[in-house]
Amino acid sequence: MYNCFSMSLFKGGYDFFALDIGTSSLRVVQLQGSEKTGWNLTGYGYASVDPHVAQSSSEDGKRKLGEAIMTVIGQSGIKTKNVAISLPANKTFTTVIEVPNQPLPEVQKLIKYQLDQYVPMAIDDAKVNWAVLGISPRDGTKLEVLISSVAKSYGEDRMELIEGLGLNVIAEEPDPVAMTRSLYPVGVPDARLIVDFGEASTDLVVTFDGAPRLVRSIPGGLMSLIKAASQNLGIKDDQARQFILKFGLAQDKLEGQVVRALESTLDNFAAELVKSIKFFQTKYTGVTVGGVLLSGFAGAIPMMSQYVETKTSVQTTQGNPWQRVNVPKQYQDQLLPVAAEFAVVIGLAERNNLSD
Repeated sequence: MYNCFSMSLFKGGYDFFALDIGTSSLRVVQLQGSEKTGWNLTGYGYASVDPHVAQSSSEDGKRKLGEAIMTVIGQSGIKTKNVAISLPANKTFTTVIEVPNQPLPEVQKLIKYQLDQYVPMAIDDAKVNWAVLGISPRDGTKLEVLISSVAKSYGEDRMELIEGLGLNVIAEEPDPVAMTRSLYPVGVPDARLIVDFGEASTDLVVTFDGAPRLVRSIPGGLMSLIKAASQNLGIKDDQARQFILKFGLAQDKLEGQVVRALESTLDNFAAELVKSIKFFQTKYTGVTVGGVLLSGFAGAIPMMSQYVETKTSVQTTQGNPWQRVNVPKQYQDQLLPVAAEFAVVIGLAERNNLSD
């Protein structure tokens, strides 16, 4: 697995928990253990939140979001004040570059003086971090480096909100980087396309050898499907949501009306998946994308995996962010309805809590 990656100082020896502020829900997770020995779930929390509150920049919105965060932490039983937080993909820019294979001090100098070539904003306005992934799979004379940036104004505003609650932010990490850690299957020789289907956008990450190699965030998520179903079927949004999550893309449900209503929106979505796979395989010739892993609402919509597999011609399955986590029996029934939504927060919690 790739090195510990953080947009703030991450010192060793912390007892910490992970916090994921999603578009419409909050998730917290605390784990004990390690990547080598396996992880044990010691505390978790989940709560729905008004999307207007989750994304508000007003003082009242921040106050309400802070109250919701403290409520879900209180319900989780987590005691530590140290927290790693996620940064949404649509607020960050993440890419993989290649540099000459040379000693780390030289790589550091090279990247420092060339960052403005890779970051799509003024360097003075950005918070940037990077991690060496290793030798490039396509050129042994090069190193691959993962670079991620976020606007200072956004990163500092988010940190101010969290630390204003009496918490100690020890790390910030982009959603696509975190979810790769939890979803990438152990021991696979080929690449995987991870599809995290959210409320308003979809994160696409092609991973290989345990590290993200292509990261994209595309507009459109569950809300796009709801809007299409609502307009084409002449129903209200809440009923459209129920139909999509209950009947999904099944042709034999409601005489196939739901899937027909979603057809155009879904075809655009599938085209982005195919584009990502082709781009990756053009860059990494000889490396096969051997599977698609669905996360978020993509795993909750019936028949979505069959649809994606048909459109991409790549085996498609539900990703399992809990694959390396032992979940105590008392949590299992409570988690079942929302388990697929925990990829980012589990990936955050699976960070090494020892110095790298």
